[in-house]
Amino acid sequence: MSRAIRQVIVRGRVQGVGYRAWVATTAQAQGLEGWVRNRRNGSVEALLAGVSATVTEVIAACHHGPSAARVDAVFAEDADSDALDQRHPGERFSILPTV
Repeated sequence: MSRAIRQVIVRGRVQGVGYRAWVATTAQAQGLEGWVRNRRNGSVEALLAGVSATVTEVIAACHHGPSAARVDAVFAEDADSDALDQRHPGERFSILPTV
């Protein structure tokens, strides 16, 4: 099994509609590690790490998100494992403050 670490940016109406919590719940249910946070520009940023195929599936699901969201674009790129250090200590997946 190959492992992937991808940084994802989601743009559209994704804040205030439960998108950040949806990403966290979806990623954790699939056994992924990482974090998610809102950005001041209105986008949502996430770091997803785990089995490559599962990371790809969750990124594909990000194009839809929760029912109240309107996703305009999803951008994903490879990330370094150092980015996982932003998680809260002891958590596999964290919801981080807005940056």
